Order: sequence, then structure tokens, then C-alpha cells
Amino acid sequence: MKVVILAAGEGTRMKPLTASKPKVMLPIANKPMMEHTIDAAVNAGVSEFLIVSGYREDSIINYFGDGSGLGISIEYVHQEEQLGTANAIGYAKEFVKGHFIVLNGDMLVSTEHISHLISRTEDAIISVKEVENPSQFGVIETADYKVTRIIEKPQNPPTNLANAGIYLFDDIIFDYIDRTGKSKRGEYEITDSLQMMIDDGCSVGYEILTSEWIDIGRPWDMLDANKILLDKIDNTREGIIEPYTTLNGNVKVGRNTIIRNGAYIIGPVVIGDNCDIGPNCFIRASTAIGNNVHIGNAVEVKNSIIMDGTKIGHLSYLGDSVIGTACNFGAGTKVANLRHDNRNIKSMVKGELVDTGRRKLGVIMGDDVHTGINTSINIGTVMEPGSSTAPGEIVMYKRKTN
Repeated sequence: MKVVILAAGEGTRMKPLTASKPKVMLPIANKPMMEHTIDAAVNAGVSEFLIVSGYREDSIINYFGDGSGLGISIEYVHQEEQLGTANAIGYAKEFVKGHFIVLNGDMLVSTEHISHLISRTEDAIISVKEVENPSQFGVIETADYKVTRIIEKPQNPPTNLANAGIYLFDDIIFDYIDRTGKSKRGEYEITDSLQMMIDDGCSVGYEILTSEWIDIGRPWDMLDANKILLDKIDNTREGIIEPYTTLNGNVKVGRNTIIRNGAYIIGPVVIGDNCDIGPNCFIRASTAIGNNVHIGNAVEVKNSIIMDGTKIGHLSYLGDSVIGTACNFGAGTKVANLRHDNRNIKSMVKGELVDTGRRKLGVIMGDDVHTGINTSINIGTVMEPGSSTAPGEIVMYKRKTN
């Protein structure tokens, strides 16, 4: 069975992190999020993939190639314009035959769930998640273990089964995609195609997600996914661990990395290749440090994602944050991550201040940001790629590119 991965979108809600790479290539636990999706499918026995790509697709193709490095086969098809899920799936028509699975490249899904989908034989299967607030989702109505109706954000939900956006299809779906018109928001919706199948008497079932599943829609969702994946890492240590360091729990260390004297690291933590860590720093659990990263003297980091080539100078603090590539923290840069009143933190998404639902959130920092010494960055701040701060500056919520 072939897996089709939808990966064409830019991920506008993930800005500024997607300025230089598509959303699916943002790293979680030091691997692009889509690679975790591919790994889950491979572990379920899948060896053939089709990636529907678009925005900055060169980074995807250059990284994965034809899949031979992973022992699989990967084909690509370019989606000219993002016009909805049905439109994206329609690009797979010439590449699949019989049953196939559709996954989003920005979702964490388990091998167990993919295995369950592979075992189904209906014309279509919709993966669903039991949720507490179904009125905020597209939900399914069911009878006799079949889907009878798909309803978008109903006022009175008939069930608590929310559409998770993971599907099994027979290739008959393409006939219905061809008949699907644009929705009110101007897109071709796969749920409209599925409803036509249901109305025509096709067999459309559902599969409840009982294992891990995260839809990574906004930058702070990366921290939740990072924590889940880091809980599974091993203790492989390929670098140099100097005397008088303390590594508690699972701490994975990459090639040519040096952990200097006095470093105290509480796992799970993953540290990439060619990093320089310490001396005398404190790295706390659920932190992923990419390749070629420097963490200086007397730096504390917790529950954060730090991408390749970033340098965090001495006497700095970073918590509950996502940091882009090639950033530089001037000495004494401090990131706040908790409100004094313990209320949820707000952050900017597409120009609007939104409730993140999190009590702790630091900074979302784009690529190539430079902070001056003793910079203070307030909770929930979003910093644009290439921006910089003056020594002693206080940064609030969002800073425009200079």
C-alpha cells in the first residue's frame, strides 16, 4: 500500500519559522516533522510514498531524495496552487492504484494507527479523535459502525468524534474529487467528496485514534510534539563527554560534539552533531539542540527547540521557546516564560494576538536573529527573521524586521 503525504503548504500560522523552509521540514527532536511521519509508516510496513509538495519543495527533495537512504521509494508531485485538501489529494491520481493512505506531513501519528488503517477494506476510512469540545471541529455522525454524515463545527454535535485528517481511500475517491465544487471558503474540501460517496451508498467507515496524535498547527505545538518524541530517545553518546559533567536520564549526543566540564543535563535531551556545550551550563528536560549549536558558560535552557547553527552566549536563560537557525544570543539575554498572574500566555499568529492555552511560553524566534547583550524578551514574543536588538533592549510580543 502506498502512502500519500500532503506537504505543499507554507504553514502561515507557523511564521516566522517557515520563512526559509516549509512547515513539514521544521525540526522536532532533531528531525523534520515529516520524517517522523514517514518513520511511523515504514514501521507499519509501508515502503512506497508519494509526497505532494509545493512551497520551498527543494528543501524536501534535497533532504529525502528518492528515499533510498531510508530504504524506501519516494516519488514527488508538485501542487501548483493550494486549493484545499481534495485538490491536493487529486494530484495523486496517476500515482496510486487501489487502496492508499493519506497523511499530513505536519501531524504526528503512530505506527499502530497506520497499521489499523492498512487492515481496513472499505471504500474510505476517516480517522477520528474523541474530543471534549466537538463543536470546534468537523465531526462525523455514525450508524452501524459507518459514517452517515460529516458536519463542520456543528452547534449540537451528534458525536464527539472529530475528523483528524488522516484517511484510507480506494482509488474511487478520484471520481468524487473530480465532481467536487468549491466550498464557501473557495477551496475543494475532501469532506465534500466523502459526503458524496456516503450519499451514493459507498462504504465509508471510521477508525478511532487511541494512540498519540498531534496536529502541529502553531509554533508552540512543536513543543508538545517534541516532548512526546524525546520520551522515546535512547542514550547514544557519540561525542566527547569531559570529566565532571552530569548527564541524568536519556541524553543523546551526536558526533563531534563536546560536553564540557560542569555541564548538568537532565534528560530526555537530544544534542546534534558538532555542538559545543558548556562549561558550567544547565540543560533541562525536553530540549532538542540541533547541529553546530553552541551553549555557553552559565546558560540555562529548558523545554526548548534550538535549530542548527544557533549560539546562546554566556549568562543567558531560555525556556519554553522555539529558536530558528543561525541565531545569536548576546551575553545576558533573558527570555521570560511565565506571567506573574499565572494566566495563559498570548502570542501573535498571522498578525493577531491569540490565547496559546499555555501557562509557559517564551519566544518564537525566526532565523538569523541577533540579540544585544542583556536583552530581555517578554513572554509569547515573536521575532522576525533577520531582526536584532540593541544592548539592554526589552522586546514585547513582536518585532518587525529592521
